[in-house]
Amino acid sequence: MEISLPRPIEKFVRAENSGDVELMSDCFAPYATVRDADCYVEGVPAIKAWRARVKQVHDHSVTPVELKTSDGRASLRAILSGRFSGSPMTTNFHFVLVNDQIASLQIRE
Repeated sequence: MEISLPRPIEKFVRAENSGDVELMSDCFAPYATVRDADCYVEGVPAIKAWRARVKQVHDHSVTPVELKTSDGRASLRAILSGRFSGSPMTTNFHFVLVNDQIASLQIRE
């Protein structure tokens, strides 16, 4: 089953799966924030550096399962697979979208 994703989320998933951290520049707003477990980053340069570190350690991929959207917010439930304990696991990505870019992302199990 293929899910139709909003453009910035589709780019995010493509960047995650390809390891192309430069693609992150296209999907995140310059002032964007990300919260993942105990990590908080702000701004595209910090987000790209964070994703490069995570990708190098976990070499993961994201498979979208379900998307819910409402008023500029989107929640993506996905299967996260890679080199980490508990793989594969279901993960929830909570996005705030502004002007066709990701303004905020929270990642939770």
